[in-house]
Amino acid sequence: MKKNASHHFFSPVGLNGAYSVDAISLVLFLKLVVTISVVITLSIVAERVSTSVAGVLSGYPLGVAIVLFFYGWDAGPDFAAQSAVYTMPGLITTQAFVYFYYHSSRWWLGQHPVVPSIIAISGFLVVGWGLQHIRFNLLWAAITPITSIFFFVWLFRKLPRENIQQPVSFSHRVFALRAGLAAVVIVLITGVGKFLGPGWAGVLAAFPSTLFPLLVIVHLTYDPRHVYTIIKNFPLGLGSIIIYALIVTAAYPGGGIFVGTLLAFGGATFYLILLQKLSNLKNRGQKKARMN
Repeated sequence: MKKNASHHFFSPVGLNGAYSVDAISLVLFLKLVVTISVVITLSIVAERVSTSVAGVLSGYPLGVAIVLFFYGWDAGPDFAAQSAVYTMPGLITTQAFVYFYYHSSRWWLGQHPVVPSIIAISGFLVVGWGLQHIRFNLLWAAITPITSIFFFVWLFRKLPRENIQQPVSFSHRVFALRAGLAAVVIVLITGVGKFLGPGWAGVLAAFPSTLFPLLVIVHLTYDPRHVYTIIKNFPLGLGSIIIYALIVTAAYPGGGIFVGTLLAFGGATFYLILLQKLSNLKNRGQKKARMN
C-alpha cells in the first residue's frame, strides 16, 4: 500500500511507521558520523579560512540529505519527495534559533554559552510549535523560507565580520572535545524527541545539529564577535537546503533516490559556489571603491 507524506511539515524519522528500528539506528549512526565530521571541519574552516565561509557552509544539507534518502529507501521515492516539501519551512525555526542565540549572548556577556543556548533552544521550540499547525503546499513551502532568509540577512546586516587571528593548536584533546560536543547534541536531541513524543520529535527534527555545536565551540574558544560573523552569514547558506529539497521533490519520483540525491547535491553545491563567486565580486568591488 502506498504511503502518503504527512501534512505536518516536520516529518522526522520513524514517526509514521515508515522506518524499521534498524533503519532508525543506521540513520542515527550516519548522522553522528556526518555531524561530528562536519562540525570538526567547519571549526577548522572558521579558524584557518574564514568565519564568514564557515557560516555559509553551515547551511549545507547533509543532515537533511540523510533523512530524505532513507525516507526514499524505506518508504519510496514519492513519499520522500512529498516529505521534502515540508523540510523547507523548518528552516524558519533554524533561523529563529540563531536570532535568539545572538540577542541572548549580547545580553549575557562573557565566554559562557549556556544561557544563550537555553534561550535559543527555547525560542526554537516556541517557533516550531507555532509552525507545526500550518499546512504548506510546494509554492508556499519554498516562498516562506526564501522570504525568511532575506529577512534574517537584513536583520543581521550590521553584525561584525571578525576573522580568527590566532587559532588554537588542533590537538587530540581539542578534537575529542569537539567531537564529543557534536555527539552529545545529536544523542540528546534524538533522545529527548523520543521521550516527548511524536509531535515534539517532529519539531526537533529541524534542530540545527551541525550549527549549534559549531557556535558553542567558537564561543567557548574565541570571542562572541566570531560567533556573530558565523550567524551573519548562516542564512545565505540555507538557500542550498531549499535547492536540495526542490530538486528532491522533482527528481526522486522519476529518477529514483540515487540519481535524485546526486542531482540535489549538485544543485546545492552549485548554489554555494555561485554564492561564493558573487561574494568575491562584491568584495573586489568594495576594495576598488575604497581605492578610488
